[in-house]
Amino acid sequence: MTPGPLQLATAWATALLLGGCSGAMPVPLPALNRQLEQAGTSREPALADRWMALISGRGGREQVLLLDLQRQLPVPLPGLNRPDAQPLSVAVDDSGDRITVVRQLEGRTELVLYRRSLASLQVIPMVPAGVPHQVSLRADGRELAVQVSRNGLWQVDLIRLP
Repeated sequence: MTPGPLQLATAWATALLLGGCSGAMPVPLPALNRQLEQAGTSREPALADRWMALISGRGGREQVLLLDLQRQLPVPLPGLNRPDAQPLSVAVDDSGDRITVVRQLEGRTELVLYRRSLASLQVIPMVPAGVPHQVSLRADGRELAVQVSRNGLWQVDLIRLP
């Protein structure tokens, strides 16, 4: 008996699925993973080209960390991490220059843009007013998406950066 079109399609799809499973397995990066473990707790990783931004904590204090993945070294971020600020979400652009952070500071939650090349920090106002929760930055660093709480509803704002 000759298989029909449905049986051939099913066999083809099964072969593709099984073939996709036999490829190379993901490989952890032990040296970098050890370095991250030594830094303390880590959360909210954001990858962009050769950069990884994340929130790292030790001794009850959390801060934003930027790692150069090619050199496997942390990069200084002067003026970004305040001892009285609690970072909640972080994103980095492909150049590693622009870092956006949602943080709590003095009882309010705010969105900030850090320019590494200038060591400058700028608060980005939420218009209309809302509480930022999570941020994602476009690869070229020119636009960001922010999850915002307004009047008990979650919304997403797109913000163009200069």
